[in-house]
Order: sequence, then C-alpha cells, then structure tokens
Amino acid sequence: MPTIGFLHARSREDTSYMVAVFRQTLADAGFEDGKTLRIEWRFADGQYDRLKQMAADLVAYKVALIVAGTDFAALAAKEATTNIPIVFTAGRDPVELKLVDSINKPAGNATGISVLTVSLEPKRLGLFRDVLGPDRTIAVLMNPNAAFQLRDVESAASAIGWKTKLFWASADAEIDKALEQIEAEGVAALEVEPDPFFDIRGAKLASWAIQKKIPTMFQFRRAVQEGGLMSYGIDLSDVYRQVGLCAARILKGEEPGSLPVLQPTKFEFVVNMRTAKVLGLVFPPDLISIADEVID
Repeated sequence: MPTIGFLHARSREDTSYMVAVFRQTLADAGFEDGKTLRIEWRFADGQYDRLKQMAADLVAYKVALIVAGTDFAALAAKEATTNIPIVFTAGRDPVELKLVDSINKPAGNATGISVLTVSLEPKRLGLFRDVLGPDRTIAVLMNPNAAFQLRDVESAASAIGWKTKLFWASADAEIDKALEQIEAEGVAALEVEPDPFFDIRGAKLASWAIQKKIPTMFQFRRAVQEGGLMSYGIDLSDVYRQVGLCAARILKGEEPGSLPVLQPTKFEFVVNMRTAKVLGLVFPPDLISIADEVID
C-alpha cells in the first residue's frame, strides 16, 4: 500500500471540500484512501513557517509522492526533496518560482497546476468597478509574505482609474489593526488579496465588512457564502480533481517531469445579493446575468 503526503498552507476545515474531491478522484483511479492508499495529512493553518518542518517530516516518512497546496507548500516540498515526486498548486508562475524548468517540460521531480491567482487581478477589479463605479479609492489587504502581488494590484487599479490604499497583515492581531485603520480611512471598498492566511479567515473579514457597510471582493466563493459581497477566481474543486488525476498518473508509474503543468479550466463569479441589500448596492442586470452563482 503506497503512502502519499498531503501538505497544505490552509487548514483542514477550510480545505475539506477540496480534500473530498481529491480523495474521490484518487479512488476512481484505483487508489482508495485507507484501502489501497494511505495519506499522511499536514495542514499549516496559515502559519507558513510550519511548512518547512512538515515537508521534512513527510520526506522522513518516505512517502511515495507529496501533494503541495499553494506556493508556500510547494516551495517547502521542493526544498525538502529532489527525489520524491511533487504535485503542486501554484498561484504564481511555477517557472519563476523555480518549481519547474518549463510549463510543457517540467523536468525534475515536480509538476502540477498553475492556478493563475495573480493574473486574475484585472478581472476582479473590473467586476468590482462595474458595481461601485469609477473614481474610487479602495483598501487592499495584503499579506507581506505575498508582496509580489502589489505590482499587479496597483497596475490593475490604475488601468480602471482607481486608487488603492495598502494594508498589511500576517497575524490575527495585525488583521484587527488593519481593519481599524481601513475603517478610519473611509475607503469605498475592500479587496482581500489572494492568500491562504486570509482564505481561512474569510468569515471574519466578511462579517466585519457587513457591520461597517464596506463592499468586499474575495478570490473564492466560500467567503461570499459567508457574507462577502463578490468573488472571482478559480473553481478549487476542479483544480483538486486535476491534482488527483495527476497524482494517480504518477502513482501508476509516470514521471512528474514528463507531465506538463496544467492550468485551471473553470472560473467562478459569485455575488451575494443579501449582502448587497444590506449595503444598499444595486447590481447591473447584465452583471447578474454572467454570475455563476447568485446568493439570494
């Protein structure tokens, strides 16, 4: 019975639906967890400094493969081993991150899914503008560990005539302080930048924003289901289906370096009309018509 490692920067609870899709995809390929496969689970709960030791633990456990969710987990796994196959999800260019040599021919011991997190910034802000209108100043909440996103955010905002005010947080106390500052600034809206640390705190951020009557944009639907106004991003269930398929191919003998890095095929635009009503916002009908999910 092979054993694989599952290493993720987010929490077990926050990734439960992704894990379910991943396990089912493996089972459909003949690798059922607990019967024909064993999985060692490691979740960093948004504390990225834990990933290095977790990756080392999986290598010491002599797993047959490591699934690494997010850039941070992928980099930790890549540092921990050059021999054990790695299937990653990466928000940045995996070539730029030096996870692979190229998209079509990864070489080495890693391949995976490039989830295009950063490159979706113009689309997210464009949808936000369609609701809020031109000439706005918005708050941008960003993790300093993901400062590489700053250039893309500012460029996308400038292209639509918006201004941004930046707020940093990588710990709960820093989020609380940032939210106090955002409220004091009197900005028109808040965009929460893509980051696992914020993803697992979506409910907290959404609840605060509703209380303060501040529209929000997130990357994933879960935060909108928890009260956020809008989200635009990849369908994570589809991504982890692809991760499961890739892992199964490697377990059956294919080399990771020969499997091209894939890109997501499904994107989701989700709006929460209950939140819009509380905020006194009216969505243009043509915008509603293109939404993948409307929460009434």
